Amino acid sequence: MAELSQNISPDLSGLPVALGDIHAAADTIRGAVVETPCSYSRTLSNICGCDIWLKFENLQFTSSFKERGALNRLTALTPEERARGVIAMSAGNHAQGVAYHAKRLGIPATIVMPVGTPMVKVENTKHHGAAVVVTGATLEEAAAHARSHGEAHGMIFVHPYDDPLVIAGQGTVGLEMLKAVPELDTLVVPIGGGGLISGIGIAAKSIKPSVRILGVEAWLYPSMYNAIHDGNLPARGDTLAEGIAVKSPGKITTEIVRRLVDDIALVNEAELERAVATLISIEKTVVEGAGAAGLAALMSDTSRFAGQKVGLVLSGGNIDTRLIASVLTRELAREGRLTQLSLDIPDRPGQLAAVASLLAEAGANIIEVSHQRTFSDLPAKATLLQLVIETRDSAHLDEVMAKLGASGLSARCT
Repeated sequence: MAELSQNISPDLSGLPVALGDIHAAADTIRGAVVETPCSYSRTLSNICGCDIWLKFENLQFTSSFKERGALNRLTALTPEERARGVIAMSAGNHAQGVAYHAKRLGIPATIVMPVGTPMVKVENTKHHGAAVVVTGATLEEAAAHARSHGEAHGMIFVHPYDDPLVIAGQGTVGLEMLKAVPELDTLVVPIGGGGLISGIGIAAKSIKPSVRILGVEAWLYPSMYNAIHDGNLPARGDTLAEGIAVKSPGKITTEIVRRLVDDIALVNEAELERAVATLISIEKTVVEGAGAAGLAALMSDTSRFAGQKVGLVLSGGNIDTRLIASVLTRELAREGRLTQLSLDIPDRPGQLAAVASLLAEAGANIIEVSHQRTFSDLPAKATLLQLVIETRDSAHLDEVMAKLGASGLSARCT
């Protein structure tokens, strides 16, 4: 990540959204959307060497900030437009925001979601009363279907980010953060299509021109980074941060980001997983990959934020429980607390007990045991012993491996 610049005289003229629009959006959504906590994290601050406040947008009713923009847009519809119904495309969070508030307002809603959308998001959207169509390999393909279907049936298309009313709604996050913590000097915000960071950027730079805005994208989907830096990094693959897996950012949002955002950081999958696991273990809060992107950027390059007062937006918390389990166990493996070992041992009585005894003496806990006699290239009188063991940390693992080696066992981490 490049050094953060500090644009203390941002040009806010001519933008499609102004601070007044964001204040109006705040009045519109007040009482129907949660004003979420913006709380100081003592432990994360100690870990990262800066003062960190967390904006818990994962505590919205639909577990995402997307409610704000969706409600602001839906409220602006005329009675005739409401009767025609709305259609939206979304990887999940915008879908739930539109579905939930459309039902509250008595507006028929159809949501088009790309194939591969986490099941929790699909099911929640259905539970909120919307008709759901799952089609398209990407968000862009889902959008094309949504537009054509909407035009054919006279529906109003509710864009997830490239709409001034949606941007204004998302900007209320910035209003609340600076109201709660006026001394913030850096805001770290995930970027998908750019609606959230555009709204926050306008709100924050209008109120406090010296504030720094850092956007964060997944390495696998650096679309806004490419747009701002005239880059051509590829956008592809499955990311934990599917909520910001956007190949083409908005036209409106790209211009706002170009003028108001100081820098964009890219984070890899391991960094995203670490951030999700850290928020669960330290803050006891469940955040999806996109929502953890800000902390991932912070933890991957702490020196860039040293001594600063940083606000992180935990933008959403919709993540499958199975995926949470996978993320947590993978993080345990990276920390050296969960390890798979392979040992070649003689196939005779007492060998497994001897290995188990050595591991017990070393303070390691055996989680799983597997003997492989058939599908192995070992001699017929040998067997492949595979173990999953639990240790305190990587240093303890090194001690365990040394003890096994000293006993004449050839053990390897696999």
